[in-house]
Formats: sequence, C-alpha cells, structure tokens
Amino acid sequence: MTGPLRIVLVDDHEMVRHGLKAMLAPFRSRVRVVGEAEGADDAVPLVDGLDPDIVLSDVRLNGASGLDLCRRLCQEQAGRRVVLLSVYDDEQYLFQALRAGAAGYLIKRITGEDLVRHLELVHSGETVIDPGLAGRAVASAARLHSGEFWPGARHGLTHRESEVLSLIVSGLSNRAIATRLTVGDETVKSHLRSIYRKLVVNDRAGAVAAALREGIFQ
Repeated sequence: MTGPLRIVLVDDHEMVRHGLKAMLAPFRSRVRVVGEAEGADDAVPLVDGLDPDIVLSDVRLNGASGLDLCRRLCQEQAGRRVVLLSVYDDEQYLFQALRAGAAGYLIKRITGEDLVRHLELVHSGETVIDPGLAGRAVASAARLHSGEFWPGARHGLTHRESEVLSLIVSGLSNRAIATRLTVGDETVKSHLRSIYRKLVVNDRAGAVAAALREGIFQ
C-alpha cells in the first residue's frame, strides 16, 4: 500500500457521516475519506467515478438498502471491497451481507483504531466480522446446517425479528417490547417495518394473523 486507503462513506444521516470522518481523522496517514453519499442512487456513480479502495456503507439506507448497494457494486465490478457498518448485531444480517458480497460486517460501537485496522485487513484481501458477532454466527450456521431454524427463519426473519414477532403475538406494546429486549423504541419500530415487509402485511394485526396462519407461532 503506497498511501492511505481511499474510502467512500455511504449513510443517509449527515451526522453519522460527520462522526465517521471525525473518528477517522486521527488516522489520516492510513485512511482518507474521498467521497460520501446519502444513498445507493448517489453512491453508485460516485464509486464509479472515484474508484475507492473500500466503500463503507450503513446497512439501512433510505430507498435501496446497503445490502442492495453492496450486491450491485460487487456485480458491476469484481473485486469491489464493500464493508457494511450497522447497529444490528444480528447474525442473519451478517449472513445476508456475506451473500451480497460484502468484505466485512462491523457494528457501529467499533472504535476508530479498530475500524482502521479492519479496513486495512479488508484491503489486504481478508473478510472481517465484528468479533462479538462472529461466535454467534458460527453457532447459528451450525444450527442451520443441522436443520434447526428459529421460528420465521424460512420467511426470512432474523433471530431478533423472530423474537419481536413472538412478543407481538403475545400482545406486548412497542414500549414493552423495547423494555423486554433492552433496546430503544426506534429499534423496535425498525424491526416491525422489516417484519411487515417480509410477511407482506401492513400492521401489527396483519403480522399476528400471518404468524398464526403460517404456523410461525401458535
């Protein structure tokens, strides 16, 4: 490597992009942000024009997701290195990211030093995964290989989404679900939107009906 890694940031929150740039600033001799985009539609032409070493994208974006962006970039150029950064430490998101061609899946609690180190590993050809998530992913992969699935897995639900759905079926409110899972209200709402999309329903009642009809929960 003859100079700092050239990075393009993709996140639909300007504050997050500013935060990432501030986090990386002390390591400017090793990494340099050369461009940033709010969403996939903006990111594709930007990446084509700048040809960065690595694209660092959030998983959840307005419009097409970070997974969609990763898949598109990797299909358009073999060897494109995309690292997904997320608040979701759910192994199913990791599996989806790897299937989309991602070279890494990291959680947003990561420190600046660790982020830079992981980006350098990705540039050297390695695939990087948040250490805390990696162990759970191995266990989940073993269960999936042996035929064990959590309720809703065949419908594309992640393990955490399955937990949320079970609590919806039990009649818990969003606030009660947030308290039970020790997460924020907005996180619960995000999981609900994903559940509705995957079960092809519009609201909680529809999700409960689908869960019972499909035998996900009794």
